[in-house]
Amino acid sequence: MEGKIIKQISNDYTVLSNKKKYICKARGKFRNEKIVPLVGDIVEFDEKNLYILKILPRKNSLIRPSIANIDQAVVITSVKHPDFSDNLLDKLLTIIEFNKIKPILIFTKLDLLQKEEEERIKEYITYYKKIGYTCFINTEIEEIKKIFKEKVSVFTGQTGAGKSTLLNHLDTSLHLETNEISESLGRGKHTTRHTELLILLDGMIADTPGFSSLHFYEMKPIDIRDNFIDFNVYRDACKYKDCLHDKEEDCIIKKKVKEKEIMQSRYDNYIKFIHEKTKNDKYYS
Repeated sequence: MEGKIIKQISNDYTVLSNKKKYICKARGKFRNEKIVPLVGDIVEFDEKNLYILKILPRKNSLIRPSIANIDQAVVITSVKHPDFSDNLLDKLLTIIEFNKIKPILIFTKLDLLQKEEEERIKEYITYYKKIGYTCFINTEIEEIKKIFKEKVSVFTGQTGAGKSTLLNHLDTSLHLETNEISESLGRGKHTTRHTELLILLDGMIADTPGFSSLHFYEMKPIDIRDNFIDFNVYRDACKYKDCLHDKEEDCIIKKKVKEKEIMQSRYDNYIKFIHEKTKNDKYYS
């Protein structure tokens, strides 16, 4: 029998098939073959003995949050408490792009900003829209609802950014647990403790645990470069085909940064990412 894993808690996998839910275990062979079933996986399972027998090929997957076969990633980005981090946002976007998933950005807590802070955030939003990203403010509830139809969407972003709060606004019947920001840490307390696909808004939405760090798993510096979508516009104009836009002379990307066609923070974050990746690769090699 075939179904989709919609929830995982410990070693229990909830599989949805023909509108019926089955709580299954994974066969021991998965552990031996170092295969981990993920929420979102399409699987073959034994409905009598409640064992997952086979995982069908995935179109994509993420490690953190752990989920497969995603159409779009809704990146919830707080601008205050926790403060806006362009570094974290750009890292998320790079990883999502690498996994061939469409990112959608939703900015939260703009009502907590002072006027100068709000103007700065609006500059970021304007730029991300200019380079092709779909962006919303979290108060645009009716417009946000339209993006989920017939899609499998994952919610991700900073801990405490307001993922569960937004989901509660999108569907008032959910009553997902939310919590306050930790004053000592400056970030949210974890309220979502497992990954689960929720069936709502004519699609499926994943509420996932927050995170405090990200790594460029399975990516090379060239992959980081190729998933900065604003750089790709000028790729053919670069002097060198293998240009990493770092130490090379006459680099078109550096020129576009100076001309303010590419946002300075995007370039700064990109340089940090490729240096971080190069350093980590040398450390683990």
